[in-house]
Amino acid sequence: MSVTVTPLRGRCVPFPDAGLGALATAQGNLPLESLDVTADVSGLVAGVEVVQVFRNAFPESLEATYVFPLPDRAAVTGFRMEADGHVVEGVLRERGEARADYDRALAEGRRAAIAEEERPDVFTVRVGNIVPGERVTVRLTLSQPLAYEDGAAVFRFPLVVAPRYIPGTPLDGTPSGAGTAPDTDAVPDASRITPPVLLPGFPNPVRLSLAVHLDPAGLDLREIESSLHTVVREGGDGGAPLTLRLQPGERLDRDFVLRLRLAASTSLALVPDEPGDGKAEAAEGTFTLTVVPPAAEGVRPPRDVVLLLDRSGSMHGWKMVAARRAAARIVDSLTADDRFAVLSFDHAVERPPELGEGLAPATDRNRFRAVEHLARLDARGGTELLRPLEQAADLLGTAEPGRDRVLVLVTDGQVGNEGQILERAGGRLRGVRVHTVGVDRAVNAGFLGRLAALGAGRCELVESEDRLDAAMEHIHRRIGGPLVTDLALHAEGLGVLPDTVTRLGSLFPGVPLTVSGRYAGAAGGAVVVRGRTADGEPWERRVPAVVTGGTAARALWARARLRDLEDRYDAGEWDLEREIVETSLRFGVLCRFTAFVAVDSRVVGDGGPGHRVIQPVEQPSGWEPSAPPSPLAAAPMAFTAPAGPPMAAAYGAAPAGPPPAGRGATRGFFAVRRALPGSGLGGAPIEVDFTALAAEELARLREAAGGSPYERRMHLADLASRLRVLAEHHAELSALAAELEAAEEPGADLDRLWRRAEEVLARVAGGRPANPDLPGGSGRPFWKRM
Repeated sequence: MSVTVTPLRGRCVPFPDAGLGALATAQGNLPLESLDVTADVSGLVAGVEVVQVFRNAFPESLEATYVFPLPDRAAVTGFRMEADGHVVEGVLRERGEARADYDRALAEGRRAAIAEEERPDVFTVRVGNIVPGERVTVRLTLSQPLAYEDGAAVFRFPLVVAPRYIPGTPLDGTPSGAGTAPDTDAVPDASRITPPVLLPGFPNPVRLSLAVHLDPAGLDLREIESSLHTVVREGGDGGAPLTLRLQPGERLDRDFVLRLRLAASTSLALVPDEPGDGKAEAAEGTFTLTVVPPAAEGVRPPRDVVLLLDRSGSMHGWKMVAARRAAARIVDSLTADDRFAVLSFDHAVERPPELGEGLAPATDRNRFRAVEHLARLDARGGTELLRPLEQAADLLGTAEPGRDRVLVLVTDGQVGNEGQILERAGGRLRGVRVHTVGVDRAVNAGFLGRLAALGAGRCELVESEDRLDAAMEHIHRRIGGPLVTDLALHAEGLGVLPDTVTRLGSLFPGVPLTVSGRYAGAAGGAVVVRGRTADGEPWERRVPAVVTGGTAARALWARARLRDLEDRYDAGEWDLEREIVETSLRFGVLCRFTAFVAVDSRVVGDGGPGHRVIQPVEQPSGWEPSAPPSPLAAAPMAFTAPAGPPMAAAYGAAPAGPPPAGRGATRGFFAVRRALPGSGLGGAPIEVDFTALAAEELARLREAAGGSPYERRMHLADLASRLRVLAEHHAELSALAAELEAAEEPGADLDRLWRRAEEVLARVAGGRPANPDLPGGSGRPFWKRM
């Protein structure tokens, strides 16, 4: 088998002093010494073991707390503590009982460890009564499905919990956790999800190792790409097992993302329970249905689209650049039959004033105004997400029959009040197709996936600038509407248990439908999936069953079931708590209302720990704090964006109508303005002063000339994005935009591109038209660009 491993693209370079082991400080060593992740990927499922090693460097007993992420769809099924040659298996209990067992063990002088879920992708491990000089190892076992779309499966493993915006009024009383943020009325457990953050540039405090063993399981594996880390390949030739290992010295500051190019197929797999599983008397099992979507065809109905763009402080840097580009591409995909609104938000919500208060027709002029508004946005403020979601729901509530209602949210998702948002906005978004675009190297994938699932939409994650174009191709097709809706499942000869089938959703281009559930009785038969195509025609697919083995399917179904129940709980169905606990305990899968606890029978001290430490976490890659944290760790970071020159003058847009005296084709101090033609579908001409635009961009370019190579690379990429949007009718500026897109490629000659940009902008700023023979420059309509 021949497999290509695509080299690391992007700019995530390990610190030169990384890999030094435990970090010594004036207060002693940090407790987490190493983290080891081993994944066995078989087909589209991964079995993962996470090993955390804690060491006590203090002269008294220690309790160590570590807040860490796991994949949001992973099912945690095992927990083990190892110390002083003894192994203690963890037991899954109701969360209150597990905490009581843990606290009692510590008070009695015994070692103990507890694992709890704070969010679908945020977990806490506490290890207590670690004696001086001792190492304690904690092992977690989990099963994880691989996301699959457009011919690629993605194994994503998060490595850091990013700081989250915590709204609300602080609560009185003792905080619920040891984090840096106070609990609030909006986020009552804020202190449990806000670990302290290490000062940027600190030596690497944790030894990280990560290995992925790949077994295509009969699928045609063609290519492997690691987008944020450098990996080393071992084996894979002549039938030998293929392993990918993380390069030594990498830090816990961004997600690990591995993309596997392989082919999926329609299937129905039945996995009977093993003897002793569960409490059912009759034979039961789990089924997993995968349906590859049909080819795109038919007529798409008109849409009402609301685009929400997060411009809060955590979006500063490359994320804001990528988010602006993504939002502009989404606006560009709209047609004259659509209506839309653009809302940017931080602590306030803003809209392009030219588009009015409601949904505006997606004419060429309105799309141009929206893109111009997006191009001026910089990061600032806090992430107040609830208010813009409610405003979007109000706008989409005015949709007429026969129109698709679509909400697209572009954000990093770093908020702490996920439950409040789902409760207050979830019901109002029913009937709205919600698509989320997560932009970050440590994205809050759990929350964005839950929000998209409420609206039967899709969640697309963008972890680097290099991934943006590919991600936007996916998003364009998703917001174009599903291929098949109103899906229903009909069993033939298979005893599907009622109320166990996970959400059916809709069939989107390039995205296989995956549904799981429970059955009773003989393993056999078939399943028929029925629905309606976009043009209202009936659609049907019959899939015969195949009996397979393994334990992952059962655990993954239980995790998906628990997620559905927890989402309903967050939406206000609080009587579901008992069912959530019972499902968790029966199938042995951790959830928010249960916890794994491991208690050693041996007494190692005279009482509870004499010292308690919460492990600081890395500042996520690409994040820039506005002020330096404390010497070891910081409270939740606030972010500000540097003020830049106003962009309105550069783009020179003016209202429709005849040009005022002294403008238009007359050359003056700011030279030539050209009118971009409307589409003939109601869009009026829009004036753009390309000379003023070039002069403004030239000033910005020269001001940024002294920046670092990374900053100059980002400046050129951002310039290319702005020119691509607003200069399609100017041949030289359009050509320059195409050239500057190469700035993001590895090995790009930044000095040459910088000189080229300065040369072209200076020439255009001098007043010479790009092509006098073409009234609009290149003549290519900006609303039709790809």
